[in-house]
Amino acid sequence: MLEGKHIILGLSGGIAAYKSAYLVRALVNEGAEVKVIMTENAKRFISTLTMSTLSKNPVYTEFFEPTSGEWHSHVKLGIWADLMIIAPATANTLAKMASGIADNLLTTTCLSARCPVMAAPAMDLDMYSHPATQANFDILKSRGVIFVEAESGFLASGLQGKGRMAEPEHIMDAVRAFFDKKDSLSGKKIMVTAGPTYEKIDPVRFIGNYSTGKMGYAIAEECASRGAEVTIVSGPVSIGTKHPGINVIRVESAAQMAEAAKSAFEHADIGILSAAVADFTPDKTAEHKIKREHDGLHLILKPTTDIAASLGAMKKEGQILAGFALETDNEVANAQSKMHRKNFDFIVLNSLNDKGAGFGYDTNKVCIISRDGTKRDYPLKSKQEVAKDIMDCITTA
Repeated sequence: MLEGKHIILGLSGGIAAYKSAYLVRALVNEGAEVKVIMTENAKRFISTLTMSTLSKNPVYTEFFEPTSGEWHSHVKLGIWADLMIIAPATANTLAKMASGIADNLLTTTCLSARCPVMAAPAMDLDMYSHPATQANFDILKSRGVIFVEAESGFLASGLQGKGRMAEPEHIMDAVRAFFDKKDSLSGKKIMVTAGPTYEKIDPVRFIGNYSTGKMGYAIAEECASRGAEVTIVSGPVSIGTKHPGINVIRVESAAQMAEAAKSAFEHADIGILSAAVADFTPDKTAEHKIKREHDGLHLILKPTTDIAASLGAMKKEGQILAGFALETDNEVANAQSKMHRKNFDFIVLNSLNDKGAGFGYDTNKVCIISRDGTKRDYPLKSKQEVAKDIMDCITTA
């Protein structure tokens, strides 16, 4: 099932390191190529010889090979891997990951990794429940780290409680689920709109909004991570993407976004409209900067192209179209009305009344409503996690 997959297995120093021997054997038996990185403390619990024999690869512990001086490039390791698993992940290593501390090969490679990171925590119950550790969990989850939940039972301290590293078979279940999801959109074409539009008044002024494009780019990254070929039609934003599976088309106005979105959606399997498109644009654009006048400035505005309605009208059988609704009152009713008017299959509702949601935040709190009336409410999460929830809804419907 894992044939051809490249996996880095990182071991930090905990008694649960013995379980990693069973984990690496299971990964190799399912066809994965595994490279092991161990911290100095991990070597106190299990030998590099054991892990090298089971992985069928040399074990990495230092930045340089002590005898030959060969450099073990954390950058190359981070690029090579499809998934990095840290098991056991001690409180110390998780704290370093959360703080960006790169004082050993394991944490340095973690910072360099372009692939998703999975962690299986292992520590005593008081360390596990400590507010500092829980805060580190939250930070790492917000950055997309996948956690395989610690289990309860007898601990090395002699106490009983939560903190045992998940059993190897449970970690394997998480790895299989990860790769199932990673390939779930393979061969699919997805069009995403993101960011604001700028409607020019004159060469230096425009009508716009506060959208940063973070939600749309998070969706595009999530789709690409699941194997899709993604086109993102992006308004003016300060962010970007380096993912090779994402083609970015940059536009400025609603008219430009409409043209690009229609062209991309025509050949797409899924369209996701997360851009904050202006509803109105100036009737005329001045060729030169408008000078300040004592009697004020009077603008005549005309409606922009309704991109959502246009794509809903052209949607073919088999295509899926999802949109967003940002509301301040009668949120659910207004969102459902918009979904039916625009011919969406899903609508993602967020409210400006929710703290931490909407424009300018790294977090969002959404409710996803399906055309059949199914309504799913989610707590405040990072936009990366929200993107996962959105795509899970779309792909499992």
